[in-house]
Amino acid sequence: MMRSLWTAASGMIAQQNNVDTIANNLSNVNTVGYKTETAEFKSLLYQEMVSKTTSANGENKPIGAQVGLGVRNSSVTSHFTQGAFQPTDSQFDFAIDGEGFFTLRTLDGEMAYTRNGNFYLAVSPEGGHMLTNSEGLAVLDSNGNPIYFEEGLSSEDITIDSDGEVCLPDEKNNPVKTGVKIALFQFSNPSGLKKTSNSMYLETEASGVAMNESEYTNLKKSNVKQGYLERSNVQVADEMVNLIVAQRAYELNSKAITTSDEMMQTANNLKK
Repeated sequence: MMRSLWTAASGMIAQQNNVDTIANNLSNVNTVGYKTETAEFKSLLYQEMVSKTTSANGENKPIGAQVGLGVRNSSVTSHFTQGAFQPTDSQFDFAIDGEGFFTLRTLDGEMAYTRNGNFYLAVSPEGGHMLTNSEGLAVLDSNGNPIYFEEGLSSEDITIDSDGEVCLPDEKNNPVKTGVKIALFQFSNPSGLKKTSNSMYLETEASGVAMNESEYTNLKKSNVKQGYLERSNVQVADEMVNLIVAQRAYELNSKAITTSDEMMQTANNLKK
């Protein structure tokens, strides 16, 4: 009986983690650039109940007798499907149409990647202005450098084309490319990225090396849309269905524990 208690307990723990993942999805339904996550499961070890033979001659059984010992969470997978584009009134809101990621320089000097294109024009310590996210982290260009703008330049004068290249007006107020391009990187396995706060990710061995779209010519290029933000790709209806399924699974595992306990009580009462 003890085996069923531990097996059902592992199911309750796994479904609790599943509910935690679903709750995180629902809480981030309005988070810019957020990607929905799903909890994946795997079975634990199996215990052999009887020997592999059924006769004294050692003949093999056609079917074995094994019982599973429960379940555990194997991973929490992010799904990088395209989110809907939401128009905004800001010149420094950007959405990516494709598989690319914006690049930020963290306070530790690392490169972080994000689909959240909610950027701002912040005052630079060296003078002038620089493009940053809401936490003041510098947005990097295709050469790995922060993107600076001269002091006195109006935000209305700054435009970004579909390739992510910064354009400034000439004497006739026509946009001219400056050669500075917002960096866009891709990964062979984006689900392997390490998640951090503010919809940012860090490169790992599982994700593969970050590939600069400006250098890797074989990549399908992403397009940058100025004046738009990419909404979360969470589907509320799907998450509510998943939540109900997880709740029912949790209840069934709890019922298995109660039933096992009642059976043990019955067995103990036999000696009375």
